[in-house]
Amino acid sequence: MRWAVAWGVLAGLGAGTAQAREPESAKDSGEPGYCAFVRGVGDAESAVLLAPDVFASVGLVNAGEAGGDASGVPLGSPTPRLTAGVNYDVVGLYRGLAIRRRAEAECERYRALSALQAAVKRGADVGADAALAARAQVLEAALPQAEQLLSSLREDVKEGRATLEELNVLQLRLDGLRALAHETAKERERLATLPRPPERPVSTWLEDFRAADARVEAESGGLRRASAWTVRLRGGYDELINVPQDVPLFGSLTVSYNLGSLWQPSANARASEGRRRSLEEDVEGVSQDVARLLRELRATHASEEARLREVTVLVSDLEGQLRELQAMETVKVRRYRDYLMLELARLRSEQAWLKTHVAEVARFLGEERP
Repeated sequence: MRWAVAWGVLAGLGAGTAQAREPESAKDSGEPGYCAFVRGVGDAESAVLLAPDVFASVGLVNAGEAGGDASGVPLGSPTPRLTAGVNYDVVGLYRGLAIRRRAEAECERYRALSALQAAVKRGADVGADAALAARAQVLEAALPQAEQLLSSLREDVKEGRATLEELNVLQLRLDGLRALAHETAKERERLATLPRPPERPVSTWLEDFRAADARVEAESGGLRRASAWTVRLRGGYDELINVPQDVPLFGSLTVSYNLGSLWQPSANARASEGRRRSLEEDVEGVSQDVARLLRELRATHASEEARLREVTVLVSDLEGQLRELQAMETVKVRRYRDYLMLELARLRSEQAWLKTHVAEVARFLGEERP
């Protein structure tokens, strides 16, 4: 009966930590390796803090009726003693959960840092993927028509209805479009080898990075503060063999506080401020790299917006000229029309590039236009 009561008490003392001891559910297999690392380390470190200590001891103690005298013989007689129980530090629960929260913050910091580093590696190529795709689409539609125009002009040259000089001019224009298409394909292949740029504006990733880094420091500061406290619960089974006891159980609560913690708040505040400043002062840090990239992209965005307005005016003008020339059927007019069509194809490809690139850079900067 005594053993049943004792083990019931032990189970009750440990039940409060059962949920905390449960490991986190398995993350999806697509999580970054660094996140798996910091979460695993956090779970390993917190496991021994969230769970209680189980202890047991066996020995001999002086107990029983007094049998000593003035000569200094110990009172009582050697009696076997069995002690077993649970020892739990309540502050360990806070520290264990704080370690897991810090691991999550480190994971979020890594995700944001990876996105920022990918953007920095892209550099001036930010937004170029979509812009090149838009240019390629225009060229793919224009080249077959340009090939037909050149083939028709060759027939006219054979029959004496066009000059060789006219054929050479159109050939040069077509070669320019082909070279542009080839360069576009080559650039798309090169960009495919680079890290994917972040989908969200870089400013939000930078905010996430700074916020996650601040959370890492906040949790670390909390762990430093918690180290000054001890709130220990201790209880279990304690029986002296062959000595009458009503209920062979014991329990105690111990609270201790290290006075050095009185000086911790100001030190933690200095550490937090120093960590924040170090992110901005590090000349090789991601904050500096992102700041330089943003300055370059804002300058590029402004110049390309101006060029886009110019090209849009040129495209509208050439489209108007072509509409006027369609009503004329002379040979000279057709030659000029063919020339304009190839020039219009080149300008439309440039317009598609500029329009898409300006929009992508604006999205990357977090400055989308309505």
